Amino acid sequence: MLLLGGDYVSSRAEHLAVLLPVLARYQPPLGVYAVLGNHDLWADAASIRRQLSAAGIVVLVNSHQALPAPFSEVSICGIDDPWVGEPDLAGAFQGSGPIRIFLTHSPDALLLLGDERFDLALAGHTHGGQIALADGTPIVSAGGPLARIYGRGRFELPDNGPLIVSRGVGCSNLPVRVNADPELTLCTLLPSTRMAA
Repeated sequence: MLLLGGDYVSSRAEHLAVLLPVLARYQPPLGVYAVLGNHDLWADAASIRRQLSAAGIVVLVNSHQALPAPFSEVSICGIDDPWVGEPDLAGAFQGSGPIRIFLTHSPDALLLLGDERFDLALAGHTHGGQIALADGTPIVSAGGPLARIYGRGRFELPDNGPLIVSRGVGCSNLPVRVNADPELTLCTLLPSTRMAA
């Protein structure tokens, strides 16, 4: 499957037309799922949602989608952007399967979790700092209180599965990256004792 973490455009929804042909090349057997980011909401969320849906991408806004058999116990749970949108984690998780992959644009969604639990969380938003020191420490971090704490990489969270924060492929404001190279994150999910329980 292919999971998309938002911010497909910087300011204008029509710029998504450049990305859609690239995404159309990928037809993973378990589908393509997306959430929207703050820049998408600022540009034109309704238009971006329509364009992604028309391209066969399942857009998750406070909702979930079970994967096709034989993986139907796995649900992709996606929320609206934690600060610009209207996130509803209870709505995203309600009725989902026993194995939950939490897709959010920003790691700040962790602050909204309440009693909800996941087996894996995936986020972006931070660009890995976009401009960082040689050791990866962001010089300026993206907005939100957790953007610097969970700037990039894998984080083991107590009472939940891991959080993986991708640096993504785009830029915000300045069209440059320093010590925060663009990345596509590849994950291999294996059954675990926790998931099987």
